[in-house]
Amino acid sequence: MVSIVIPVHNRKELLLRAVGSVFEQTFREWELIVVDDGSTDGTRQLMRGLEGGRVKCIFQAHSGVSCARNLGISAASYPWIAFLDSDDYWLPGKLQTQLQALQENPQYEIVHTDEIWIRKGRRVNPRKIHRKYGGWIYPHCLPRCIVSPSSVLLHRRVLEDRGGFDESFPVCEDYELWLRLFSQRPVCLVPDALLVKTGGHSDQLSRSRWGMDRYRVKALLKTVESESLTPLQKLWTAEEIVTKAAVLAQGAAKRRNVERASGYQDIVRRWSRVAEQLREGLVLGQWGRNQSKGAK
Repeated sequence: MVSIVIPVHNRKELLLRAVGSVFEQTFREWELIVVDDGSTDGTRQLMRGLEGGRVKCIFQAHSGVSCARNLGISAASYPWIAFLDSDDYWLPGKLQTQLQALQENPQYEIVHTDEIWIRKGRRVNPRKIHRKYGGWIYPHCLPRCIVSPSSVLLHRRVLEDRGGFDESFPVCEDYELWLRLFSQRPVCLVPDALLVKTGGHSDQLSRSRWGMDRYRVKALLKTVESESLTPLQKLWTAEEIVTKAAVLAQGAAKRRNVERASGYQDIVRRWSRVAEQLREGLVLGQWGRNQSKGAK
């Protein structure tokens, strides 16, 4: 019933922990697809020992996590897809609890869970801004990525409908996908912490690119220009573009990068105008509806 995709690049020791947490699941009807993204640390040799039975191993030249996940999805045999990053691991009841939630709430095709954070070996409490939500969560997804890929279980037709991970994003690829998905459909939240996310290691993708908001702005622009948003969603997105681009413009100006600062200032001006037009349109639309009700 469930195909689990683990992308990995040079994480031989951590991979064993992630794979072990799959084998410890109380739900047993799964296959595991491990995609090696051009590792050079012995991960490939380790995977050769794992391959067989319910475990498929796929190898590709180093092309990035989005490409690795998409390759795993294309090899999946089952209708439900779960993602697990190689530096994360699941608690034993994760899949079973999610599938039960979907059975009880058949209107959903995506479910995610709460999570435990471990940083440099110590448990830390997420801040309020990282709170998890269920339902129509699109506006909550705009400021930052609040859904962890390792927590998600979704039906493959969701990806067939909206597409997989955008391989042009070296980071924030999950943020871009969630904007695309959650602008169109709700998500079920299991409030239990069934995922352990570990961080603080030097090879995290989030540490590999300065100015992560550069890619978030790119994702926001792609989303708002797709013409798939409602007017209100478009307004929320335009306002977030203005907020993030203004910060990037200020940072570029401090570093005396005039060209980059000017580019982000242009984005601020353009989308400020769009946001103002959208606000006026929504206000006038509501006023018109109220007038019609009064006339009746």
